[in-house]
Amino acid sequence: MYEDHHENVEFFLVYIREAHALDSGSPSAFTDSDGNVILDPINELERAAVASQCVQDLDLPMPALIDRLDDKVNQAYQALPDRLYLIGKDGKVAFAGERGPRGFDPELLEEAIVREIKSHQEPAD
Repeated sequence: MYEDHHENVEFFLVYIREAHALDSGSPSAFTDSDGNVILDPINELERAAVASQCVQDLDLPMPALIDRLDDKVNQAYQALPDRLYLIGKDGKVAFAGERGPRGFDPELLEEAIVREIKSHQEPAD
């Protein structure tokens, strides 16, 4: 999807609270690529480091934005554990996917991207 649309759409990963940190409400033995157990960051530098490791481990081509420790972005977009959004050129939500993991549907996002791009194309002469 990124390869097909990155010239017309800006893609960002918005890194929110770590869903499965060892000391979270849903702990798991999640580790980074170096085998270190992930704990819930206690400051913004730690959160940025975990986000950076996530982008690196997943080999993501897009930049990451990081929600602050107050989790305001997460709360505003009901993003935990993951969710897909498309913000239109007008700054309004053009697509809001269902909560993941079951509602995480990239195909629906791509359909919304195509509609949004078409809605802003100049008519052919």
